[in-house]
Amino acid sequence: MPLFKRKPFGLAEPPEDLEPCELVYQVRFTKEIFRDYQEYLNRINLYRQRVWMCKSTGKSNSTYEEALVSEKHATQKVQQLPNELVAPALHIIQFSMLPLRDLADVIAKKLQKDLFVGAQLYGRKDGGLYPCRVLKLVENGIDKIQYEVAWVGKSKKTTENAILLGEDLVWKKIPFSRSILKSFIRESTCRSIPWVLHEKLAQKYGISTDPPKDLRSRFFFQDGQLVNRTKKRKNENRNNVVEVNEEFGKSKRKKVETGKSDAEKNIKEENNKPKEEPVKYPIDDLLVQPGPDDPPFTNRPSPLRDFNVPMDSVGDLLMVWDFCYSFNRLLHLCPFSLEDFENAICHKDSNLFLIAETHSALLRLLIKDDGEYSLALQKRKRKPKISLITWTEYICDFLEMINITELCSYMTTIKRGHYGLLDTNAKLQVLQELVSHALETDLIRGKLDEHIEQRQALGATRRGEALEYARKKREEKEQLKGESGADGLVKENNMESTGSNPHIAENGNLIVETGEMVEEVISSKQSNVFYNRRQFDCPSKKTEKQNVGPKAEAINITNLNEKEAQKRLTGEKKEAEEKKSKEKREQRREYFEREMEKQNIRTNSLGKDRDYNRYWWFSRDGRIFVESSDAKQWGYYSTKEEVDALIGSLNCKGERERALQKQLEKFYGKICLELQKRSKDLAHKIALEEAVLRRSTRVRAPLGENPANAFLKYVNKWKED
Repeated sequence: MPLFKRKPFGLAEPPEDLEPCELVYQVRFTKEIFRDYQEYLNRINLYRQRVWMCKSTGKSNSTYEEALVSEKHATQKVQQLPNELVAPALHIIQFSMLPLRDLADVIAKKLQKDLFVGAQLYGRKDGGLYPCRVLKLVENGIDKIQYEVAWVGKSKKTTENAILLGEDLVWKKIPFSRSILKSFIRESTCRSIPWVLHEKLAQKYGISTDPPKDLRSRFFFQDGQLVNRTKKRKNENRNNVVEVNEEFGKSKRKKVETGKSDAEKNIKEENNKPKEEPVKYPIDDLLVQPGPDDPPFTNRPSPLRDFNVPMDSVGDLLMVWDFCYSFNRLLHLCPFSLEDFENAICHKDSNLFLIAETHSALLRLLIKDDGEYSLALQKRKRKPKISLITWTEYICDFLEMINITELCSYMTTIKRGHYGLLDTNAKLQVLQELVSHALETDLIRGKLDEHIEQRQALGATRRGEALEYARKKREEKEQLKGESGADGLVKENNMESTGSNPHIAENGNLIVETGEMVEEVISSKQSNVFYNRRQFDCPSKKTEKQNVGPKAEAINITNLNEKEAQKRLTGEKKEAEEKKSKEKREQRREYFEREMEKQNIRTNSLGKDRDYNRYWWFSRDGRIFVESSDAKQWGYYSTKEEVDALIGSLNCKGERERALQKQLEKFYGKICLELQKRSKDLAHKIALEEAVLRRSTRVRAPLGENPANAFLKYVNKWKED
């Protein structure tokens, strides 16, 4: 069992007095049973924390289930160790004082020399190494054991026998590794240093359970467990000290000590017990319970189910249409809407252009691939050109080739020219088989590889631009740091030079005090000269100072204004440049997203809800389709209000619904845009239908004017000549 913080962890006992019909909570991988939901949830959250360690491999920082799987794999690997090597390995392990790594190395060196009957080896023969198999061990009274081997040929048949020494034999493939040996040691022992085998395992292989002489002075067995004598003596001495204190009548101290020891024990027990931590979301959706902090959820709308095809065929309908739309250029098939395709499938006409062109495009692809279908047509001497008259014959040839009993039963109806009379399920089954065979062709696989390479190239370019932008930003920051450091150094030097003179200001200019008047002189050199002369001719220089002061102030003001204006201009320039670069990056990001979407020809589901219902969105149709967990029920949302209600009904505390909510929010703008287009088209179609109905019964409107019959006017403009 996995270790909790490197210590054994006991599973919870099942509740007492369980009734057969009582509803309980059970942990899937430990089979623990709980009556209280909160206890069950606390245990599940504990198992999901990365505090568990695999007992067999020593791998830590795992969840309970990951450690359990690791132990299972390690046990399977340990079982791969040949039975002939188990007993020698166990003899080395028993009462060994070596660390795990060194013990595994010792066992590996020993087992590499122990050859057994049936071992696949390489033997030296005529200066080379040839495969052989050990037949038996030969002992002729010589110190070195000899082995009778059979040479194995290329066809894995034995050719002749020979007797070789152990030095002349080399392992073809060592049947164990260091990791397998470490797992084997952990699985076989109940204690480390000294390593002690499980009692039943030692009895099975006839290994002594008595400690060797050099360990008897330090260890002994008590109640089936190996006990260290020194540790036991220390414990006994502690107990004796307590008894002596009792004899001397130190009852108060004893009470305090026992109270402390009891408190320490309680603290240790509390520390060892798993703490009940608050629930960390997201968790499994089925475990989420309503809480006081939950936002108000909207009622999830019921999806519409007004499909023309049977409910169990909706998935096939979507799959075939999506494939034809995704590879329309390669198939040379002009795209058509899902509604037109659905109406055409349900129509009873046997020579609809849309149905005939769809089948013909898929069959032409199979012919171009030069595969099994192309060979079948060559045997029948069919022409490679498929027309509106002969396409049903090629369908029959395809059905004969795949030889599916259910589909072959439709051939008689197709050969009579009544393809349209087939059931809708039958038509979609035939198309599904055509699509599945088309996916295996080299043309489709090559197209997929091409799209994958282009997506990878776009991703690499986007990553390169991001790295380049980050590098420039980093260089700018370093440059700014260097400039600020240099400015600080200059300022510090100026402060040091001016700090000894109280008449020198922060900007390095001299301040002269004459009575109540304080003036600032610009040049530091001039100010020093002026200061030196001050004590001699202060009265005579007073007028000069008064004349210089206003000029210096004016110069300072103009310089400050120029600097501020320059700083403002540079700041505005930087802001403008940053704004431009941000807009450019946004444009590049949108460009990459558009290009990546163009290369994405595989439709993935948006996600699942609490009940494992899967949600699909096809950008060419706009609707969001809902597939039930058993894939037997389908529905769809076709308005923006329904999508908003769906997003508002999702609980982000659940893992599945949080992921679904993120995907819906990611594509929300595109979904709403497609739904608006669809709503406008539907309104236009309804208006046209009403206009047709308002006409006089004496004037019959042609079928083409009714939008519901638009599929009858389909023309494949991309058809190959």
